[in-house]
Amino acid sequence: MLTLVGVLFALLVWAGRPAAHDLPADVVVHAFVKPEGQRLRVLVRVPLEAMRDVDYPTRGPEGLLDLTRIDRALADATSLWLVPAFEIREADTTLARPRIASARISLPSDRSFVSYEQALAHVTGPPLDAGARIYWNQSLLDVLLEYDIRSDRSALTINPVLARLGVRVATAVRFLPPGGGVRAFEWVGNPGLVRLDPRWHQAAWRFVQLGFSHILGGADHLLFLVCLAIPIRRLRALVPAVTAFAVAHSITLIASAFDLAPSALWFPPLIETLIALSIVCMAIENMMASTFAHRWVLAFGFGLVHGFGFGFALRESLQFAGAHLVASLLAFNVGVELGQVLVLLLILPPLALAFRHAASERVGTIVLSAVVAHVAWHWMVDRGAQLARFSIEWPQLDAAFAAATAGWLVILVVAAGALRLLRAFRDAML
Repeated sequence: MLTLVGVLFALLVWAGRPAAHDLPADVVVHAFVKPEGQRLRVLVRVPLEAMRDVDYPTRGPEGLLDLTRIDRALADATSLWLVPAFEIREADTTLARPRIASARISLPSDRSFVSYEQALAHVTGPPLDAGARIYWNQSLLDVLLEYDIRSDRSALTINPVLARLGVRVATAVRFLPPGGGVRAFEWVGNPGLVRLDPRWHQAAWRFVQLGFSHILGGADHLLFLVCLAIPIRRLRALVPAVTAFAVAHSITLIASAFDLAPSALWFPPLIETLIALSIVCMAIENMMASTFAHRWVLAFGFGLVHGFGFGFALRESLQFAGAHLVASLLAFNVGVELGQVLVLLLILPPLALAFRHAASERVGTIVLSAVVAHVAWHWMVDRGAQLARFSIEWPQLDAAFAAATAGWLVILVVAAGALRLLRAFRDAML
């Protein structure tokens, strides 16, 4: 009987210890990065339960953390999980392994990581009282890492690998450059190479790639381009419509980046529904119209809608633009246009061959457009069902409404001016 009681007691104690195979579902990591002279300080806060394969000392039958013997375990956890997770480069040189200046256990209620100054004072201050009642899976690990650097003005790049800490790992990093201010970054998983203070050409190149990959991965935008090209199929004849579409989506994309678009929750599903509707309308025009001389006007109008869609995709990536927001927006547009040109170059020859050998001009246009309309119609219905879940209320007539109205008037004026310029461009093409 005593043996059985002893075994049960051991099992209870073991159950309160971290297991190697336990993977937390959601992990949130907070970090500050601040260069100071020839030293780079990195403050990190992470749930202790994400630091697995470490033997944390406990006390008492409840398995509380033994804070009098915790220092070695915290150093091991930091060396095993955090130090390898932060690969930092100064220019093109990878920084040497950092010093673990301090490691602390904190209560979940601690709010010191709201600012760099408070976090630094907390991590370098006195540790948690040894008598605190805290379990390993209910505590936070706060760490100060110090790297040697040549200058606090150097270009710093970070390649964080934190996704292994949990099933879903969200990271918030705040970079404090020597000139003052705070630059905030947020991502889920591993973001790849992040330039904390990119040069304009580095930011531009990143956003060219982003725009190029986005247009190639956006099924609705690709289908719109296909629908645009079905009845025309000649690159020179498509130039006015494609240019009008590009100019229009650039206007609303930039407007979204500068927060001129509505911030209501119903606006993104509304735009997604309208994008699908734009494809349906374009397909119907393909089947019914006898001439496409004014297709560029239709492409311009729908381009304004698609631009908001591009803006939603770009919103989370603008944090990587640094101080070069305008250059990054223009670069993203360049990437989108390059992607569109590539798509047209790939689809125009097969379309021309199909119309030459498989179907007549009218029959081929109707059949292909009907297939496109069928696909887009289902998208529109599904997205409309999502939109119907939101309640759209009339805005209040206040200062915020006046500011939003002014922003929309600016967009309309710019759009009208662009439309006049495009008309002149089209006339010159003819």
